[in-house]
Amino acid sequence: MFTGIVEELGEIVAVERLADAARLTIRGKLVTSDAGHGDSIAVNGVCLTVVDVVDGDSFTTDVMGETLNRSGIGGLDVGAQVNLERAAAVNSRLGGHIVQGHVDGTGAIVSRDPQENWEVVRISLPDSLARYVVEKGSITVDGISLTVSGLGADAATGDWFEVSLIPTTRELTTLGAASVGATVNLETDIIAKYVERLTQRG
Repeated sequence: MFTGIVEELGEIVAVERLADAARLTIRGKLVTSDAGHGDSIAVNGVCLTVVDVVDGDSFTTDVMGETLNRSGIGGLDVGAQVNLERAAAVNSRLGGHIVQGHVDGTGAIVSRDPQENWEVVRISLPDSLARYVVEKGSITVDGISLTVSGLGADAATGDWFEVSLIPTTRELTTLGAASVGATVNLETDIIAKYVERLTQRG
């Protein structure tokens, strides 16, 4: 489990593409400092397992086909920056919200509207996920815990939601530099999915 509070920006340093999987090597000095084989690290919101620690500041991880198909991880190349977070410790504060690292799907950045002290980012929302997103609720975008500041739909993009980025988020995460059209990983609130499942079977 994670909190959606990004600890550092990492970098993809190697990509080995296989028939139905991929092996990534990712540099992240902070998250690797106490990592070992089998530990979980969220990479752009995707929970991945450490296979090996390399040179003390990087780790390798295997990504299966399901993850490649459901997230934007498969589109990452050497040199790409990624948001990194270690698994939450049970004795720490939950600074964001409950994040599983199980990506539900992807969206695309529709627009960016910079203000003096923040920036509003609009992101397309797959129809299959729209029912789980509510205004002022939490959503995870590329591993970042964010609050939904607006919701809507239009003919051009279909369903969309907006988040407002403070300077810290713009400076310390990949979302700050992501361009219009960029693909982002989305994870909706797990509680909403459990409630839906329970009511369906009630």
